Amino acid sequence: MLKVGDIAPDFTLESDSGTTVVLSAHRDKPVVLFFYPKDDTPGCTIECKEFRDARDAFTTKAHVFGISPDDRASHEAFRDKFGLNFPLLCDIGHEVAERYGVYGQTKWGIGVLRTTFVIGPDGRIQRIFENVKPQGHAAEVLAAL
Repeated sequence: MLKVGDIAPDFTLESDSGTTVVLSAHRDKPVVLFFYPKDDTPGCTIECKEFRDARDAFTTKAHVFGISPDDRASHEAFRDKFGLNFPLLCDIGHEVAERYGVYGQTKWGIGVLRTTFVIGPDGRIQRIFENVKPQGHAAEVLAAL
């Protein structure tokens, strides 16, 4: 896995709204990139709803992106069901998760390891949250910014 101080691997991914998101195009403030295993599952729903509810607090401090291997249709349904208000990125084939070192053995099999990266405007990783517990995570990230 990457470590604090490393340059965050750049990527271009489709979002839930069909727009293309390029990580390196977001250098005006930090980026919170949280990897989660699957749309509309209990833990992922808690985590995403907490980021949704904290949106106003994050707006001036950081860009927030959720990223999972789900496709656009899945992300759209998840977004609409829970009123999510930040981009969900489609990492179909988990290539980006692999580049970040967060795809591997979980207690349910091979998949995405729930991990959050805070990436500074210089493109370097400032903070890594591993083995994330969904409850309270958005507040934990906000406090670290």
